[in-house]
Amino acid sequence: MNKPSLHKAWIDPHALGIVKALQKGGYTTYLVGGCVRDLLIGITPKDFDIATSAPPQKVRKQVYQSYIIGKRFRLVLVKRDDHQYEVATFRKQPPQEDIPDVGPILEDNLFGSPKEDATRRDFTINGLFYDPVKEDLIDYNEGLRDIQLRMIRMIGDPYQRLEEDPIRILRALRLAHKIQFSIEPELREAMQSQAETLKFSVLPRKREELLKILRLAHPELAFAEAFDLDVLRYVIPSLHDVLMQEGVAEAFFNNLKHYLKFRDDLSDNIQIFGLFLYAIFRTLNGEIPEKFPSSNHFLEDDFYSQIMRDELGMFKYEQQSVARAIQLLNVLDRLDSFNQRTPSRQLALLKNEGFCLALQFAEADCLIHPRKLNTWHNLYNENIDQISSIEDEKAKRRKKKRKKKYQRSSK
Repeated sequence: MNKPSLHKAWIDPHALGIVKALQKGGYTTYLVGGCVRDLLIGITPKDFDIATSAPPQKVRKQVYQSYIIGKRFRLVLVKRDDHQYEVATFRKQPPQEDIPDVGPILEDNLFGSPKEDATRRDFTINGLFYDPVKEDLIDYNEGLRDIQLRMIRMIGDPYQRLEEDPIRILRALRLAHKIQFSIEPELREAMQSQAETLKFSVLPRKREELLKILRLAHPELAFAEAFDLDVLRYVIPSLHDVLMQEGVAEAFFNNLKHYLKFRDDLSDNIQIFGLFLYAIFRTLNGEIPEKFPSSNHFLEDDFYSQIMRDELGMFKYEQQSVARAIQLLNVLDRLDSFNQRTPSRQLALLKNEGFCLALQFAEADCLIHPRKLNTWHNLYNENIDQISSIEDEKAKRRKKKRKKKYQRSSK
């Protein structure tokens, strides 16, 4: 243990309070993972995760406003204001005979010691514990050394750890570009060698990692490296095949860099996926088309439907929003025609799910004069109250539909 040099003022007071409450109950409790790493690097942590010797039921009794979630991996969520904090009991790796030959570990509720818990984490820089009360750093995997070397290194044998969970390939790639660290050579070699195992990862997990990559400051660099490592072949194979054509890869990465500059809400998955798909669309079409495809034509195109549905894991309403945004590019330059519509038809256009995304496409490609673009934004803002109520109702219907679908599937 040692007292590290980190930004103690950046430690969330609620997270500190949870640690104190558990330590008061006699349980060993630390901040863990990415928040410790970021504090050491000099990045303000987005989330604060907590690891403790207290079993989930004891955490729930010791910490107010907490509840247990999960079946395969039981942990406790603690609510404070608008934030949630994850509290996990120290785990240990299951016996070798219980580890499946392929795929993630299914039984992950074997409680262990802090050292056992640190050893089962993915990268050394994510295996650091910090006691914010005693101001002690606990480092079982030489994570501090790798932070000083600015190196991402796997805990344990990288081939085995990637075989356990291939999603770690995407996680290592994303983390390297997020914090500007290099990937340790053996891990990099294992990522390339094990890339094909990503075919067996479930689509929702790949979707989440891809979204996180697309939220990076420079996602085009991460995608370029994924292409170089042959990782893209097994994550978005349709795109990989296109990029294999001469000159296409360079054009796509340049387009991706350009269009993703127009992100203004990193929490909006439709916007993130939409700009990514538009970069693909513009790369394949070269010049700006005289007429953009209808939403039905775009959705029925085998290439785009394969990418959206089977490779990105986009929901149907997300696919429809992107398709409608591309179709709306045909009408944004005809403001006079819009002014001749009845108020109800004007509102129908403004409330279209793809309208705001279409404005981003148009701005990125300079498809309409800035004055017209500004007029469209003003029209949208003037009607925002009506549009918001409609959007809220649509979101409720989607939630209700998903709930019914889940109930049917669970019978």
